[in-house]
Amino acid sequence: MTDAGRTPGPPPDGLPVYRVLTGPDDATFCHRVSEALGLGYRLHEGPAVTFDGERVVVAQAVVWPG
Repeated sequence: MTDAGRTPGPPPDGLPVYRVLTGPDDATFCHRVSEALGLGYRLHEGPAVTFDGERVVVAQAVVWPG
């Protein structure tokens, strides 16, 4: 967490400011989104969900505040 009113620095580990996480709708995908939120990313809108004929696939955009 950053102090109120302070602009955070760049994303950690050289990660981009905008990321789209994709994958099957399973615990692994949920952990990836949770990890991004734990790093300080914020959700950008809601997820996109589709069915590829075999499984449900999810995409969630996250953005670095600043």
